Amino acid sequence: MYRAMTRDIEVTVDPYYLDEQSDPDDSRYVWGYTVVISNNSDLAVTLVNRYWHITDENGQVDEVSGPGVIGEQPHLKPGDSYEYSSGCPLDTPSGLMFGHYEMQAETGEVFTVDIPAFSLDSPGLLRVLN
Repeated sequence: MYRAMTRDIEVTVDPYYLDEQSDPDDSRYVWGYTVVISNNSDLAVTLVNRYWHITDENGQVDEVSGPGVIGEQPHLKPGDSYEYSSGCPLDTPSGLMFGHYEMQAETGEVFTVDIPAFSLDSPGLLRVLN
């Protein structure tokens, strides 16, 4: 599990390989990931926008941004958590994702919350360190 904390908003990510949706013979590798956003602050916040930076093992970058997550813009009161799952296909057997959420506090202030960088690795992938 990967974790980041910004202004008492905690984001954890748990990625997993989706073997049944992947087809290595066709250069298709798919991962799911579960995100939990926990509001440990004293203010209610709303997740307004998301931004993802996705890099495959060849260095190809894909950027994804837009309103909310999975069609929702969750409102989290102090002490609330929000969990969702999504997925990411790649043409290579490994990659890296990170990003941020744009949040709006009940005061009207808009700020970004980091999504931790996490690796997407196919099962059985042999890593060679230089």
